[in-house]
Amino acid sequence: MAQITAAMVKELREMTGAGMMECKKALTEADGNLDAAVDILRTRGLAAAAKKAGRATNEGRVVALVEGKAGAVCQVNCETDFVALTDKFQAYAEGFTKAVLANDPADVEALLASEYEGAKVQDELTEAIHVIGENMQISSFKRLAIEGTGALVPYIHMNGKIGVLVAFRFANDATADDERFLTMGKDVAMQIAATNPVSLDESSVPADVRNHEMEIYKAQAAESGKPESIQEKIASGRMQKFYKENCLVDQDFVKDSDKSVAQYVAGVAKEIGDTIEVADFARIALGD
Repeated sequence: MAQITAAMVKELREMTGAGMMECKKALTEADGNLDAAVDILRTRGLAAAAKKAGRATNEGRVVALVEGKAGAVCQVNCETDFVALTDKFQAYAEGFTKAVLANDPADVEALLASEYEGAKVQDELTEAIHVIGENMQISSFKRLAIEGTGALVPYIHMNGKIGVLVAFRFANDATADDERFLTMGKDVAMQIAATNPVSLDESSVPADVRNHEMEIYKAQAAESGKPESIQEKIASGRMQKFYKENCLVDQDFVKDSDKSVAQYVAGVAKEIGDTIEVADFARIALGD
């Protein structure tokens, strides 16, 4: 049996908001496993959702760029917020993001080994460290590309704390330059920045996330003591609520909760005289 320390109880309380004694009981039942203890508290309705215990201490910026039918969002970290806000740091961060766009690397290691505009990205990063005077690192990135007729919309939130890319498909090339489409694209990107959806739609929810949530809802339903047939309906209902809250196109549109994001996009498409769908999105927040 693992020893349950005060620090472990404190961390679980910060993650869930549950009471001290309930956290201690959950940790004891989970034999000190923090993730399992969170699930136990959620099952008992004592934790609405797991929250990260503490915030990342790294500073930096997230950059989102689009060139043609490809876009990239990239997180570059440094030591202080003062440096992160300088034009020099921003220029280096944009350069690294352009390298992601140009090279389509598989991961950060591949990006550092690649070349952009005649220089190795790793060498450019080393130079940036010397020029800036702080340690820097490229922490994460995501790259999206759209095939056929469509466009990507970039968005930066909170002065570089969150970066978003949204990929749209449509039928008419002219839609890409239509102000109504551009406004809608920014609105959807802002929605993603604010709500951090799990996936685009119900079908794209990762299987491990889907299964994990369903197990929690089944356990919650079992706690009710109701017949199994009712328990199944309860669990299914909560799963549908999860989809509505966490799948982008099914979410309530933040600027008008009377319609979903999908309905908002469809309405704008009708105004323009085109068919528009959200094809994909990428979101990176500082500290991810």
